[in-house]
Amino acid sequence: MAKRDYYEILGVSRNADDAELKKAFRTLARRNHPDKNPDDPTAEDRFKEIQEAYAVLSNPQQRQNYDMFGHDSPGGNPFGSGGFQGVNISMDDIFSGGFDSVFSQFFGGGGSSSSRRSFRGNDVLIRHSISMDMAMVGGETELEVKSLVACDECDGRAAATPDGVRTCDTCSGQGQVTQNRKIGPFIQQMVTDCPDCGGTGRKITDPCKACKGEGRERKKQTIKFTIPAGISDGIRLRMAERGEPIRGGGGRAGDLYIQVNILEHEWYERDGSDLLMAMPVGYSELILGTSVTLPHIDGKDITIDVPASSTPGDTLEVKGRGFPHRRGRGRGNVTVLLKLFVPEKLSKNVKKQIEDLRSEIGIAPDSMADMVRNEAKNRRRTR
Repeated sequence: MAKRDYYEILGVSRNADDAELKKAFRTLARRNHPDKNPDDPTAEDRFKEIQEAYAVLSNPQQRQNYDMFGHDSPGGNPFGSGGFQGVNISMDDIFSGGFDSVFSQFFGGGGSSSSRRSFRGNDVLIRHSISMDMAMVGGETELEVKSLVACDECDGRAAATPDGVRTCDTCSGQGQVTQNRKIGPFIQQMVTDCPDCGGTGRKITDPCKACKGEGRERKKQTIKFTIPAGISDGIRLRMAERGEPIRGGGGRAGDLYIQVNILEHEWYERDGSDLLMAMPVGYSELILGTSVTLPHIDGKDITIDVPASSTPGDTLEVKGRGFPHRRGRGRGNVTVLLKLFVPEKLSKNVKKQIEDLRSEIGIAPDSMADMVRNEAKNRRRTR
């Protein structure tokens, strides 16, 4: 598939300045970030496409090459034969003060040449199930996981003592090295991770014995977090810097994402902020009316008033007892579908009573056809 024009991807003109490029990128990155679109399998590809466009156009030399040659710039794709793989950009990175340094790793531009590369550990995703009761009212909860955390012995620096860490001489602590390659009249800059320090900018001369210079260890930990009232199924909660630390120390840990899955309820189904349920009632309750009190998931009983002369299939509404609205005040409603309860077995005495009742309020078989015709006429009049 042919690559799209970078200016078209960002929705800017070919004369756009740096401020316009940055504004366009931030808007599109926020809208298409995979964390914002967990159910969209194409979001990650769109996000990488947006990153690639901005990475090239925000670098003066690469933008000049692109304006002259398009995607057929001498030397091919500036990201190598593997193509653009993206960088690990969180929503915080998009709007942080160090935003430009995120892309400076590709071509050495976009920020101060002396600014050190921003290192982050891997993000971690954990799926956690909660009851519908917890989803409605919210509250504090916790879970236990076994994951990578900073080494207690060396406090995550990977060295036994603070003096055991020094700046890498090869990259001067930048974590990257720049190589110039001449292609015809052009000079192409290739930025790669420093081979001596693995891209960390640090050299460990006295490794910690507990973690063997890793700066991290796998350990069981208890994570406490808050469930917001009215949370939806599949929402991901973010805990900054609670993900994996970087191997070898330095930088900051990645983020921890907790995907909340809501378990099914015994009788309620959720529809946005509303709750739906089917309630079986006997024939006598439909004829005479009744009042039913049930335990509710908000912790308070809910009372459902069934009016006299109700019929199976009627719906009743209890206002303000559903889930909290995601935006604005108030809560949704509870919709109750009435269903006729028919016992599987009846005693002879009960059958006799029903036979006597049918003679009083039942419908004679020869009158049934007339009633069907009348019902059809009434429906046509109301259309």
